[in-house]
Amino acid sequence: MGVSGCGKSTIGKLLAEELEIPFFDGDDFHPKVNIIKMSSGQPLTDADRQGWLETLNELAKTQLTKSSCVIVCSALKEAYRHTLSLGIEAATKWIFLNGSFNQIYNRVNKRSNHFMPSDLLQSQFDILEKPKDSIEIDISLTPKDIIKTLKENLMDKSEIGLFGLGVMGKSLCRNLARNGFKISMFNRHVAGVEENVAKDFKAQYSDLSKAEAFDDISAFVNSLQTPRKIMLMVNAGKTIDHVIEDLLPHLSGNDILIDGGNSNYVKTKERCDYLKSKGIHFIGAGVSGGEEGALKGPSIMPSGDAEAYKYIQPFLEKIAAKDQNNLPCCTYVGPEGSGHFIKMVHNGVEYVEMQLLAEVAIILKTLGQNPDAIANTLERWKATVNSYLLEITTVIFRKKEGDDWLVNKILDKAGNKGTGNWTTIASAELGVPSTLISSALFSRYISFYKDERIQLSKGFDKGDPSELRLTTTELLEAYQFARIINHYQGFKLIAEASDKFSWNLNLSEIARIWTNGCIIRSTLMTDLVEVFKSTTNILTNTDVIKVVQQTKKATKKVVSACVTNDLVSPALSEALQFFNGITTPYASANIIQAQRDYFGAHTYQRLDDDSGKRFHTNWI
Repeated sequence: MGVSGCGKSTIGKLLAEELEIPFFDGDDFHPKVNIIKMSSGQPLTDADRQGWLETLNELAKTQLTKSSCVIVCSALKEAYRHTLSLGIEAATKWIFLNGSFNQIYNRVNKRSNHFMPSDLLQSQFDILEKPKDSIEIDISLTPKDIIKTLKENLMDKSEIGLFGLGVMGKSLCRNLARNGFKISMFNRHVAGVEENVAKDFKAQYSDLSKAEAFDDISAFVNSLQTPRKIMLMVNAGKTIDHVIEDLLPHLSGNDILIDGGNSNYVKTKERCDYLKSKGIHFIGAGVSGGEEGALKGPSIMPSGDAEAYKYIQPFLEKIAAKDQNNLPCCTYVGPEGSGHFIKMVHNGVEYVEMQLLAEVAIILKTLGQNPDAIANTLERWKATVNSYLLEITTVIFRKKEGDDWLVNKILDKAGNKGTGNWTTIASAELGVPSTLISSALFSRYISFYKDERIQLSKGFDKGDPSELRLTTTELLEAYQFARIINHYQGFKLIAEASDKFSWNLNLSEIARIWTNGCIIRSTLMTDLVEVFKSTTNILTNTDVIKVVQQTKKATKKVVSACVTNDLVSPALSEALQFFNGITTPYASANIIQAQRDYFGAHTYQRLDDDSGKRFHTNWI
């Protein structure tokens, strides 16, 4: 790009020949009316250019389906460049040929058989808006030197960088490389602890043969095309902030940092604001799928600057899992930390799904099933309630070590990395009753008190579980019921946060990107994609209502049997209790409000007064 006469056609042709890709001169695509207008000495208006710019944009899109191309075009305004690169922002690189008016005026006067006279050159300088993100070339250089500079700046640099080569970082590197992207990989150097991590990783896998490996930050950053796109795959918390500070001295304006870890959404917003003041874009991207998902296709939940997202969209969408319609399980979620928020809720829902399966397994064990039999039961359930977690739990119960099942040898203390805790805190702060998530979280906390559990078990008698009288069908229905309540609560929390923070989140689209690649993918999630197209409350959907009504009786029987036989079933029980509470038109809260007014004069409202007036009673 550049004003007429700057040498666009000459340099464009040479570059295309060097890269062995097609060349197109934008002037050849002007409609006849534009050529006549310019030939008569009249400058084009924005309206004159619009159709021409759209034509060139379609040309670029078509060429990108084949490989690539070089297009030369004046593209003097930012608005023109926006139209030209619409939908292909990340695949577009601008080369700005810059020179003085006198220098270019002399060139224009020397060329022959061109429809634009030199008298119009000033009008082009008048509207020229220099691009922020471009390779700027001084036209005083020789064509040979210009092409050499372009190759050094454009073709030999990586498209995206990965910072941090833990389990997820390594898998994402291989995923990007397998999808044809040239990447740079960085891992810190700690003498005697972490040495040559990136280089050794590259040497280990043939699909990384074209990747660049670094343990020096400056060299890593300089290996990337501008605007630089760097995905941070390091531990959440202060580590992210330290990494950002380490990177900042090496970054340039409009570079993009992507936090692909499980960061707290509040911190993501703070980092967005902080980096914006530095001229750097920040994207918070939740990534779900574990090691295998990151390698083969995860679910990705990016949020932050919408314009900056366009530059990383092709990378994230290409490596993401695909839904049943072959669309990427990746979507721009919304502003600020909304992507990390829904990833946090995803993990909260995941806690509950895992807890429910654990409770179901204990009940089946109490009914006399060994791990193989439990696996067979869960296998049969796939026809009705299939999910990734159900599938892996089936595999877990089949795994043997020696003559015994491995699951029987695993210590019953469940860990967590904090996202369930964050979800519970967020629920409390927003005033949303995500009771199942907190129940699943506290069940993990209880499990960690192993020594105390053993001690206390000796002092209290328990019921005889042999009296348990349940069928696997009843248990399946209770499991169905509880999962619906879990998903209701999870999406309710997302909807309330969306309203609170004005994020305008699309629940159907969120459910869609959770139908594959992520840990909570399931047939239920696939059903919810359609449900959320007409409601934000799944308990108002007629199909969901039907399932809840059909399964509630069995749920009551299962929960009652567990209570009677001293079987621990907090998630199954809470699902029923919550459902009863959320469907009770007149609750016991009137008594609590009276108590609050008694001891604290907190006042109350009356059922027989709809004015909103508050009352206080002297109760003595």
